[in-house]
Amino acid sequence: MEKQMKTIDASGRTLGRVASEVAMSLMGKTKPSFERNIYSGFPVKVINSSKIKITAKKLDTIVHKRYSGMRGGLRIMKGTETSEKKGMKELVKLAVYQMLPDNKIRREMMKNLKIED
Repeated sequence: MEKQMKTIDASGRTLGRVASEVAMSLMGKTKPSFERNIYSGFPVKVINSSKIKITAKKLDTIVHKRYSGMRGGLRIMKGTETSEKKGMKELVKLAVYQMLPDNKIRREMMKNLKIED
Protein backbone atom coordinates (compact mmCIF):
# COMPACT_ATOMS: atom_id res chain seq x y z
CA MET A 1 0.00 0.00 0.00
CA GLU A 2 1.57 3.25 -1.15
CA LYS A 3 0.93 6.30 1.01
CA GLN A 4 -0.02 9.54 -0.71
CA MET A 5 1.98 12.62 0.23
CA LYS A 6 0.28 15.95 0.84
CA THR A 7 2.21 19.05 -0.22
CA ILE A 8 1.48 22.36 1.50
CA ASP A 9 2.78 25.67 0.11
CA ALA A 10 3.60 28.05 2.98
CA SER A 11 4.47 31.15 0.95
CA GLY A 12 2.49 34.20 2.04
CA ARG A 13 0.64 32.35 4.82
CA THR A 14 0.96 32.77 8.58
CA LEU A 15 2.84 30.31 10.76
CA GLY A 16 -0.14 29.16 12.83
CA ARG A 17 -2.41 28.50 9.86
CA VAL A 18 0.22 26.40 8.12
CA ALA A 19 1.07 24.50 11.31
CA SER A 20 -2.57 23.69 12.10
CA GLU A 21 -3.21 22.40 8.57
CA VAL A 22 -0.09 20.22 8.76
CA ALA A 23 -1.06 18.89 12.21
CA MET A 24 -4.58 17.97 11.05
CA SER A 25 -3.16 16.07 8.06
CA LEU A 26 -0.52 14.29 10.15
CA MET A 27 -3.14 13.18 12.68
CA GLY A 28 -5.39 11.91 9.91
CA LYS A 29 -8.38 14.02 10.92
CA THR A 30 -9.02 14.88 7.27
CA LYS A 31 -9.72 11.20 6.49
CA PRO A 32 -13.00 9.40 7.19
CA SER A 33 -11.01 6.47 8.63
CA PHE A 34 -9.63 8.56 11.55
CA GLU A 35 -8.85 6.63 14.73
CA ARG A 36 -7.39 8.40 17.73
CA ASN A 37 -5.23 5.50 18.95
CA ILE A 38 -3.76 4.48 15.56
CA TYR A 39 -1.60 6.54 13.21
CA SER A 40 -3.93 6.97 10.26
CA GLY A 41 -2.47 10.15 8.73
CA PHE A 42 -0.21 10.50 5.74
CA PRO A 43 3.18 12.11 5.03
CA VAL A 44 3.18 15.90 4.66
CA LYS A 45 5.72 18.03 2.81
CA VAL A 46 5.89 21.78 3.49
CA ILE A 47 7.51 23.88 0.77
CA ASN A 48 8.60 27.55 0.81
CA SER A 49 8.87 27.66 4.60
CA SER A 50 11.25 30.62 4.40
CA LYS A 51 8.49 32.72 2.76
CA ILE A 52 6.10 32.48 5.74
CA LYS A 53 4.45 35.78 6.64
CA ILE A 54 5.47 36.67 10.21
CA THR A 55 6.10 40.02 11.88
CA ALA A 56 9.14 40.94 13.97
CA LYS A 57 6.91 41.55 16.99
CA LYS A 58 5.47 38.03 16.72
CA LEU A 59 8.98 36.54 16.47
CA ASP A 60 9.85 38.26 19.77
CA THR A 61 6.79 36.83 21.53
CA ILE A 62 7.43 33.22 20.41
CA VAL A 63 9.31 31.33 23.14
CA HIS A 64 10.79 27.83 23.00
CA LYS A 65 12.20 25.88 25.92
CA ARG A 66 15.04 23.40 25.80
CA TYR A 67 16.15 21.38 28.82
CA SER A 68 19.47 19.53 28.93
CA GLY A 69 18.54 17.36 31.93
CA MET A 70 21.16 18.93 34.18
CA ARG A 71 20.48 21.35 37.02
CA GLY A 72 20.20 24.86 35.64
CA GLY A 73 20.04 23.46 32.11
CA LEU A 74 16.78 25.13 31.05
CA ARG A 75 17.35 27.31 27.99
CA ILE A 76 14.57 29.69 26.97
CA MET A 77 15.02 30.85 23.38
CA LYS A 78 13.07 33.52 21.53
CA GLY A 79 11.72 33.03 18.03
CA THR A 80 14.25 35.50 16.64
CA GLU A 81 17.16 33.38 17.92
CA THR A 82 15.64 30.20 16.52
CA SER A 83 14.97 31.72 13.10
CA GLU A 84 18.51 33.17 12.90
CA LYS A 85 20.30 29.99 14.00
CA LYS A 86 18.18 27.24 12.45
CA GLY A 87 15.89 29.08 10.04
CA MET A 88 12.14 29.17 9.58
CA LYS A 89 12.09 25.40 9.04
CA GLU A 90 12.71 24.90 12.76
CA LEU A 91 9.94 27.33 13.73
CA VAL A 92 7.44 25.44 11.55
CA LYS A 93 8.61 22.12 13.01
CA LEU A 94 8.25 23.34 16.61
CA ALA A 95 4.81 24.85 15.93
CA VAL A 96 3.54 21.59 14.41
CA TYR A 97 5.08 19.58 17.27
CA GLN A 98 3.19 21.63 19.85
CA MET A 99 -0.10 21.21 17.97
CA LEU A 100 0.08 17.41 17.89
CA PRO A 101 -1.32 15.36 20.78
CA ASP A 102 1.16 14.54 23.54
CA ASN A 103 1.16 10.75 23.24
CA LYS A 104 3.24 7.87 21.88
CA ILE A 105 2.10 8.44 18.30
CA ARG A 106 3.50 12.00 18.13
CA ARG A 107 7.03 10.75 17.37
CA GLU A 108 5.73 8.67 14.47
CA MET A 109 3.75 11.62 13.12
CA MET A 110 6.80 13.91 13.23
CA LYS A 111 8.84 11.37 11.23
CA ASN A 112 6.33 11.83 8.40
CA LEU A 113 6.90 15.60 8.22
CA LYS A 114 9.34 17.00 5.64
CA ILE A 115 10.04 20.74 5.54
CA GLU A 116 11.86 22.54 2.71
CA ASP A 117 12.94 26.17 2.31
